[in-house]
Amino acid sequence: MQKIIPFLWFEDKAEEAVKFYTSVFKNSKIGSITRMGDEVPGPTGKVVTATFQLAGQEFMALNGGPVPGFKFNESISFFVNCETQVEVDELWEKLSAGGEKGQCGWLKDRFGVSWQIVPTALGEMLGDKDPAKVQRVTQAMLQMKKLDIAVLKQAYNQR
Repeated sequence: MQKIIPFLWFEDKAEEAVKFYTSVFKNSKIGSITRMGDEVPGPTGKVVTATFQLAGQEFMALNGGPVPGFKFNESISFFVNCETQVEVDELWEKLSAGGEKGQCGWLKDRFGVSWQIVPTALGEMLGDKDPAKVQRVTQAMLQMKKLDIAVLKQAYNQR
């Protein structure tokens, strides 16, 4: 069992979000679902909590109802390492549909959850000991919304 599990509070779209997220990521599945009227008093059928896995990572979702000041924001985001541009493109398009595309690989999905869709190559380039390479890659990244591995590599390899 995973020791720390991200817990997502939705007003009333937990089931929709869980189904969406598990359709986007490979190696994902819905675990347990608790519905009102079964284990919890209330209108029968409405999801209260759900557990799910995304790429093997455990999560929990709650339909907690509206609470003033309780909204998702960028102070918490999910960082997704992507091995290829195809993976970056696919996750970027699926997760940003109905949401907001931000700068430097950041987006908000249609539920307001923030994601960072980042190629692993970026971390490798930014970890280089040559400060000129790091600066060029950083400048290239700052011009992008969705990160483009070829453009980042071009900046990295410039002379």
